[in-house]
Amino acid sequence: MSDSIRSRRVQYETAGLDVDDVYGDPMLQWQRWHDDAFEAGVAEPNAMTLSTIGLDGGPDSRIVLARGADERGFAFYTNYSGAKSRQLEAKPVASAVFGWLDLHRQVRVRGTVERVSGKESDDYFATRPRSSQLGAWASPQSEVIADRSVLEARVAAVEAEFGTDDDGETVARPGFWGGWRLVPTEWEFWQGRPSRLHDRLRYTRSDGAWQIDRLAP
Repeated sequence: MSDSIRSRRVQYETAGLDVDDVYGDPMLQWQRWHDDAFEAGVAEPNAMTLSTIGLDGGPDSRIVLARGADERGFAFYTNYSGAKSRQLEAKPVASAVFGWLDLHRQVRVRGTVERVSGKESDDYFATRPRSSQLGAWASPQSEVIADRSVLEARVAAVEAEFGTDDDGETVARPGFWGGWRLVPTEWEFWQGRPSRLHDRLRYTRSDGAWQIDRLAP
């Protein structure tokens, strides 16, 4: 197994990436690449690996879905009582990676985090499938449970309260569930190139504007 991993290589034969090729606004550039990934049929092009600082001081990562992307940053939603949220409350910084490997591209983002407004959380929650809304009420995220039957029993209890179809009671957003926003302070756009001489463009803030630098691969 180790030999096969060591020898497995993909040669990147993609077009290059230069400063003149990208938007001055990194969010516009991200949206362009995201659209490229969507058009190319990349699965879950809005998936990002979100890294936080654990309460023990160590790194912690997981894949989440960006549900909003605009000039303010990237919004994602979760249980405010779960491990991820507890980490963000204690250390309100995070990083994220979007990996569009089919296109030999990735985008790295670092920044601060903040809660989205209650209205934004309400608006997004209202768009979720009813089963997902009920699941948000039922799951004691990150807590230890004995087995799957515990979760199934909690779901059944929530279904008994709200109903399971459109004739049931409207499912309001739980107060313990809502959104976070990653507010970028630094970006890196990475394009795979032959011989591992990849193109890397970094955006950083300078005097209120974005400065773009090329990094060595």
